[in-house]
Amino acid sequence: MTTNKGILSYTRWSAEDDRLLRDRYPHEPAADIAARLRRKVTSVYQRAAKLGLGKSEAFYASDRSGRVLRGQQRPEIRASQFKPGHKSWNKGLKGVCGTHENSRRTQFKKGAMAGAAQHNYVPIGSLRVSKDGYVERKFTDDPSLAPARRWAGVHRLVWEEANGPVPPGHAVTFLAGKRTTDVSLITPEILELVSRQELMRRNSFHTNYPKDVAQLIQLKGALTRKINRRSKP
Repeated sequence: MTTNKGILSYTRWSAEDDRLLRDRYPHEPAADIAARLRRKVTSVYQRAAKLGLGKSEAFYASDRSGRVLRGQQRPEIRASQFKPGHKSWNKGLKGVCGTHENSRRTQFKKGAMAGAAQHNYVPIGSLRVSKDGYVERKFTDDPSLAPARRWAGVHRLVWEEANGPVPPGHAVTFLAGKRTTDVSLITPEILELVSRQELMRRNSFHTNYPKDVAQLIQLKGALTRKINRRSKP
């Protein structure tokens, strides 16, 4: 199944696709590979991350990477470098930082990705462990999405790759005793699809603990809330 632009809307990665990705990803831009496979660039990044692929040093050293290397002697770079005796356009002026037309041209515009210039920015394909203990992968830099929505659980991505989109009102979870943060061990065989209602029942302390323990948990919560209310000014 394809879209109007010829990009596959959803399809599993075949063994041949993986071989092509392993051969070409270290040495070629992801956009070129995506065009060859008629997939989205984000799909290529996600699959490469799952397979543990990275770019080669030769690629990073080439012009195709888009990087400007320290000390690289390229004519187009040298043409824009300061020369001995050059005078800055704002010499002796005050309060004009950021107002020059060249400076304004490179400033962040409305709708630019939030956090793009912050020290904690990480690229697409990066992994992290959520506060709930699930390993997540960054799949987009879409500025219309809140930063937390740019990540998805690897277990969900693995399940969707094997079975397609998760139906509304359902969630992907690990089988009992199979939960892990080792990406290489997260396979469809240790995952299952359950309804949100069933997931809530499983996570309820009424289900997971004896009745007397559940009552103690409730009492502790009530006591904590009262203490917090009295502590507030």
